[in-house]
Amino acid sequence: MVSVENMVEELLKKACHFGASDIHLLPKQDHVEIYFRVDGDLKIIQRINKEKSKRMITHLKFLGSMDIGEIRRPQTGILVVNINDILLSLRLATLPTILDESLVIRIHPQQKISPIESLSLFPSTTRKLLSLIHHSHGLMLFTGPTGCGKTTTLYSLLQSAKKDIARNIITLEDPIERKSDEYSQVQVNEKAGLTYETGLKAILRSDPDIVMVGEIRDEETAKIAVRAALTGHLVLTTIHSNNTKGAIYRMLELGIPKEELFQAIVAIVSQRLVQVKCRFCEGECEPNCFVHRTNRRLGVYELLYGNALNSVIKQIKGSDKQFQFNTLNDQLIKGYALGFIDYKSFDKSMLYG
Repeated sequence: MVSVENMVEELLKKACHFGASDIHLLPKQDHVEIYFRVDGDLKIIQRINKEKSKRMITHLKFLGSMDIGEIRRPQTGILVVNINDILLSLRLATLPTILDESLVIRIHPQQKISPIESLSLFPSTTRKLLSLIHHSHGLMLFTGPTGCGKTTTLYSLLQSAKKDIARNIITLEDPIERKSDEYSQVQVNEKAGLTYETGLKAILRSDPDIVMVGEIRDEETAKIAVRAALTGHLVLTTIHSNNTKGAIYRMLELGIPKEELFQAIVAIVSQRLVQVKCRFCEGECEPNCFVHRTNRRLGVYELLYGNALNSVIKQIKGSDKQFQFNTLNDQLIKGYALGFIDYKSFDKSMLYG
């Protein structure tokens, strides 16, 4: 009988081969289905019996320091493994369903951080992003749905800031998705009392130039981030909203006064990942070509800064003056018109209404 260690290793090797971002073990009535999320889409990989699934889940729970005897409540865990000489940080999340326990594994490869120049569909966007991190202070908000590449963009910008500007950078994350010795990284640990709120307060006493906060989740964290931006720090963080304007309304919901937003925010970046058309295959990319392509998806960005940003904030305050700026839909239309993306990817990423 194949050992559970080998089964888990083979599963992770296969996920790396396809470039999967997540592995799903979903229980059905008589079996368990394994899915990979590849380029944003769930693809079924195989079906296994429930006994094999239970062995794999128990093994991973043990490695992730989770309670292997508890199957009635959700649990989360983190572990680092070496697959094909690549370090992978795995974030585990179990969920007790009516049929059995399910498991989702989020995969964070720890390889070298991609340069910001290789992330965007349009080079002009890259140049604007790089110019924004030269601000000595202010708040930069990155927004978009889960899995759209916000954290990857943040890491790449921090790498550029460290290399080109020589700033003291401290990050506060939950979890730390990519470890780097280029800057100080702090892991949120709520059990030990290290929350986003307390961690950010401590970081501000450590003389940082740039602070990266993984996510603004509550009112107190939002207030401290804005205060840091107003007192001489460049703060980069993520927030959940549909677009750049939505990020402003979200900050207002979290209790930030309009005047403080006007003073603090230097830019808001909304992004999506779009699948780039293969130059060699007609229609859907051939499986062998698909696996070996390095840039299957690239980012399109909606940047709100300068006069356009001030105009949007003033609109909320009652002003009628408007400045036009390139929206996410404009960028998608441009990519489709130039033939970089196909209609399926274009239609999937468009924001309607």
